[in-house]
Amino acid sequence: VLRILKAVRPDIQVVLGGPELSYEWQEREHLRLCDYLIRGEGEVSFYKLCRDILSGHPPSQRVMLGEAPDVKTMNMPYDLYDDTDIAHRVLYVEASRGCPFRCQFCLSSLDQKVRNFPLDTFLEQMKSLIDRGARQFKFVDRTFNLAPKISTRILSFFLENYREGLFLHFEMVPDRFPVALREWIERFPEGSIQFEVGIQTWNEEVAARISRRQKNEKIEENLRYLRNDTTVHLHTDLIVGLPGEDMDSLAKGFDRLVALSVQEIQVGILKRLPGAPIAVHTQEWGMIYSPKPPYEILRNRQWSFGDLARMRRFARYWDLIYNSGRFRKSISFLLAPPSAFYSFLDFSDWLYDKEQRMHSISYMRLMERIFEYVQHIGGAKRRIAQDLYEDSCRLDERRRVPKFLRPYVEEKQFIKKSSLEHVPERQRRHMLG
Repeated sequence: VLRILKAVRPDIQVVLGGPELSYEWQEREHLRLCDYLIRGEGEVSFYKLCRDILSGHPPSQRVMLGEAPDVKTMNMPYDLYDDTDIAHRVLYVEASRGCPFRCQFCLSSLDQKVRNFPLDTFLEQMKSLIDRGARQFKFVDRTFNLAPKISTRILSFFLENYREGLFLHFEMVPDRFPVALREWIERFPEGSIQFEVGIQTWNEEVAARISRRQKNEKIEENLRYLRNDTTVHLHTDLIVGLPGEDMDSLAKGFDRLVALSVQEIQVGILKRLPGAPIAVHTQEWGMIYSPKPPYEILRNRQWSFGDLARMRRFARYWDLIYNSGRFRKSISFLLAPPSAFYSFLDFSDWLYDKEQRMHSISYMRLMERIFEYVQHIGGAKRRIAQDLYEDSCRLDERRRVPKFLRPYVEEKQFIKKSSLEHVPERQRRHMLG
């Protein structure tokens, strides 16, 4: 695209920046195709660069280190969200920048100084958005619960200003849920909060190797608390391909999360973003990454290229079937003991063999394939048929019995919880029934 742009309009000044382009830039092709590269934060430096270019005094330096803005004095941009944004989009907001942790797979580990925006000013901006009709907020803070005094005040603000349809997403430190924070979390109505909780690995040796500090027993206690004593929707993360973690280790961690009944488990393939410290393990663990975005690992000493291809299929099908909330009853047939991971991996391999694709598989097609697979492994036709039909009716109480299930189930009416219509669809599916 840059080549074409420069060929058509060589007079256009191209400025690039952002985390992906801020590191290892000397060898990257994009440097040859742009006029300027800003490394790091751009609010101040991009403004100054544009000012100098437009005034006829362009800088001679093509690569510049971005000047970090003072978050205590910078103008917040939230009034730039227009009415269309508020009506149709999740609004991204941030109460802090930086992360104190050193997880080597993450570029945030390079910015270890946490900077909090002035809380009073930030909350005034949030109140303005709510008054204008905003209901869905996604906090991009890397560690929302790092400072409980700040996070509890933000939670108390949103609770005091609660409107039907309010939905908040926070990324949480998994082993830090003190009593003061719990007291506020428990007060929120069902369907109004989602926590993204990055586990990444339960393997303590692997966690130490990648400089990830976490207390596994405390994490498990917190997840159990959140599932049993709150209405929080839990989105948890595991990473495939970390140095030293093989499939059996990943399976144990995955099964541990399944046993905790969290609503979503995102299985992500390790990426080596330019500049990420995970690069220190490349030689010792044979880490080979794709040179193209999203820079996923292709193989290492524990995972062959074929194994990682299986895991990409596993992750896709898991998202379609479990994380989507569409198969809450029938999923049990695909998570047979002794290991939910290996049970679903067998199904994933079978499904790919039948479909030869990972995308564009309809909901009804997935129902039919699950029904077929359960028969394939010797499951009871009538029971799986009933569970599949009940799952479909949770989503639409007017759903007719699919043709392939008619010999095994009788049609009946199911009533959805109409009070949950204001909850985002994906989260609502986990709550119905």
